[in-house]
Amino acid sequence: MINQLAAPLLKLSRLVKRLVAIGVDVILCVFTVWLALYFSLESWVVMQGAQWLAVGLSLALALPIFVKMGLYRAIFRYADVSALTTVTKAVFIYGVAYAVLLAALDLPEVPHTVGLLQPLLLLLAVGASRALGRYCLSGEYMNHLQYRTLSKVLIYGAGSAGRQLAGAMANDRSMRAVGFFDDDDRLHGQVLNGLRIYNPAELAQWVARLEVSDVLLAMPSTTRQRRNEILEQMRNVGVVVRTLPGLMDLAQGRVQVSDLLDLDIDDLLGRDSVPPNALLLGKNIRNKVVLVTGAGGSIGSELCRQIIRSGPTRLLLVDSSEFALYTIHHELIKLLADEDQAGVRLLPLLASVRDEDRMREIMHTWRPHTIYHAAAYKHVPMVEHNPAEGVKNNALGTWTVARLALDAGVRDFVLISTDKAVRPTNIMGASKRLAEMILQALATAVATQAANTRFSMVRFGNVLGSSGSVVPLFRKQIKANGPITLTHADITRYFMTIPEAAQLVIQAGSMASGGDVFVLDMGAPVRIIDLARRMVELSGLSVRDEANPAGDIAIEITGLRPGEKLYEELLIGDNPLPTKHPRIMKAHEEFLPLADLTARLQVLKQALNANDVPLVRTLLKYLVPGYQPDAEVVDWVHLARAEKPGLAPVAPAPIAWVANQSK
Repeated sequence: MINQLAAPLLKLSRLVKRLVAIGVDVILCVFTVWLALYFSLESWVVMQGAQWLAVGLSLALALPIFVKMGLYRAIFRYADVSALTTVTKAVFIYGVAYAVLLAALDLPEVPHTVGLLQPLLLLLAVGASRALGRYCLSGEYMNHLQYRTLSKVLIYGAGSAGRQLAGAMANDRSMRAVGFFDDDDRLHGQVLNGLRIYNPAELAQWVARLEVSDVLLAMPSTTRQRRNEILEQMRNVGVVVRTLPGLMDLAQGRVQVSDLLDLDIDDLLGRDSVPPNALLLGKNIRNKVVLVTGAGGSIGSELCRQIIRSGPTRLLLVDSSEFALYTIHHELIKLLADEDQAGVRLLPLLASVRDEDRMREIMHTWRPHTIYHAAAYKHVPMVEHNPAEGVKNNALGTWTVARLALDAGVRDFVLISTDKAVRPTNIMGASKRLAEMILQALATAVATQAANTRFSMVRFGNVLGSSGSVVPLFRKQIKANGPITLTHADITRYFMTIPEAAQLVIQAGSMASGGDVFVLDMGAPVRIIDLARRMVELSGLSVRDEANPAGDIAIEITGLRPGEKLYEELLIGDNPLPTKHPRIMKAHEEFLPLADLTARLQVLKQALNANDVPLVRTLLKYLVPGYQPDAEVVDWVHLARAEKPGLAPVAPAPIAWVANQSK
């Protein structure tokens, strides 16, 4: 209603607006004289006779003084403290003149106290009218109404981050804080910045009573275990849970509402990270030339971020994707400035690890001390449908880069491997295990020669937030109101955050002696269906199933994809050895001698060049112990040729021939 009245007033001409303001002040002068008479006579009166002269004197003095002082030139909706100061000065001048003249006139039935009371009442009335005009005409009234309709949130954590977040929300006006939760019993019932602090044990009660839609976690320094306990408590409350970044992200400035993130599921899956060993992080990097293949990928890009912080002289970014290389290069330029690493030179280099001439050119030009080989095709279904390309890139690409590194005198070569290399059921896993075997064989050969290159490999499971990870996929499906698609109800996976994985890779490489197969401690495996349920519930929604047909998000089981395993393993054998890092183990894995492996790789290369997928799979079975492929070949080209007359797929060679050629 106020907004409906304000709109016509704002459309009036400037002159009409001034006349309206004068009319309001006339009414206020009359009203305050009458009110002053009431206070002086201690009874309500109907003004008559000389009392109207007191009104006339008030108008005769007030209006000219107000005009002279510029009260009607001010724009009400922008009135501020200076405008109220002007009103005070004008009423003061008026009050002195009015009191003196009223005393001199000595009007009957008008007590002298009216000359003192009326100016004070007029000051309050005129000041209030200006403030009310600003409130109604400037939009503050609508802002207040809109603020009352904002989503109500509770902040978990009444510490420094929580207080800053509440202050930021008061200015941001995108959501409305209605209270705090805090684990400290001494704070329960207290008021902080106008907001009450509640007992977390009563979370469900206060969420319902205050009609809260979101709970914001403002506890950047709390342990992962405590965060898990809090999140578990919120699962069935029906609120969206969001969180602030960690302490390192907040160290550069004050908390902003824009800092709030969707809940990272690593809070539910992981454990507290072990602080990295600074000596191990810098051993193969500081003041050295470092090369990262696959620099634009999920793991490669994080390796580059971590490497920058350890201060290499040069960082060679190698990737075959122009867009990925451009993106990471520009991100690292900014990171160099933030980390005060102006002495580090970045070199973005477009290259494929399968291009021997190009990779030789790069290595002989800059002579890197350390190589982190992260370039790989890693998506199981994609590689299963394009197997020849997957093996060429993952296995033969590693073979090419490793031989060139040896020739260029690279001191340390670290391969990024995967848990899918253990007893693989898919081409991707088999190709990565073959890459491991190549380095193991090279390392053994190097040990008998005068070469100095140390080859090692680091094997770990899924990383959260990487391309193809289930977490961003599930989050996208939840935002689209489902359904969440899952390949099997019993499927499990290991998970680790990208930064922790990258740090452990660097530290593991620093402990290498040659031919080492390092395995990262990934914690306990997680059932993916449990992960999906938690993501739904911590988004303030519920899972729709037989037990809850009215739920929000359904989970659909689509069936295992080609080459997909129900569970992953990190060790082929059962003999891991500890290292000086609590999260890094060393495995002992069998492999072929270099001479035998080289001969078999040549046969494999011929099969790959012919895109003879059945033969490729058969050769991989002989090369990679434990490889058990699906019975069905799902290579797109193979399937297309099988469907067209005259384009029959190449028949697999007899097993005896393959066995003979592979010896």
